[in-house]
Amino acid sequence: MLKQQIAASLEEAFSLYGFAEPSVAQLKAACNVSLRTLYKHYPSKEAMIVAALEYRHQRYLTFLLNESPSRGVESVLHIFSKLEQWMRDYAPHGCLSMNAMAAFPDNQFISEAVKNHKQEVQQVLGLQSQREDLATVLFLLHEGVSSAWPVLGQQAITSAQKALLQLIEEDR
Repeated sequence: MLKQQIAASLEEAFSLYGFAEPSVAQLKAACNVSLRTLYKHYPSKEAMIVAALEYRHQRYLTFLLNESPSRGVESVLHIFSKLEQWMRDYAPHGCLSMNAMAAFPDNQFISEAVKNHKQEVQQVLGLQSQREDLATVLFLLHEGVSSAWPVLGQQAITSAQKALLQLIEEDR
């Protein structure tokens, strides 16, 4: 339970301050634990980042699928509406996972955590759409929104939803 609470606090701290700025002492304060407790659960800053990313991954998937219509086009449109809310409320500076990879491009553990997250998002999009053949295209639209959000905001969602509807209509 404490380990999960620490991961939640780490996620919030990295989301607010990025990956380069917070020192381990600042992360300890954000988690409201002793340095010894923090290092007991996460023995390095990289381990703290991976824990934050894995915690965020679970939170993100739960958020996306919350109140989702069962499956099909409506479910995917719902996911993109939830993505808009997520970007606005939790990720105004873009995708935390991609920001972590940019900050630590050579770290195998961070890269693996990000890759696992992205693969699972792609799988969810394929399953929810009931169109495994469109999973990659839907994923690219999803990632495009995440990347473009800091610049385009709402327009990124609107454009992705229009493209999605055109894609579905053309394929029928």
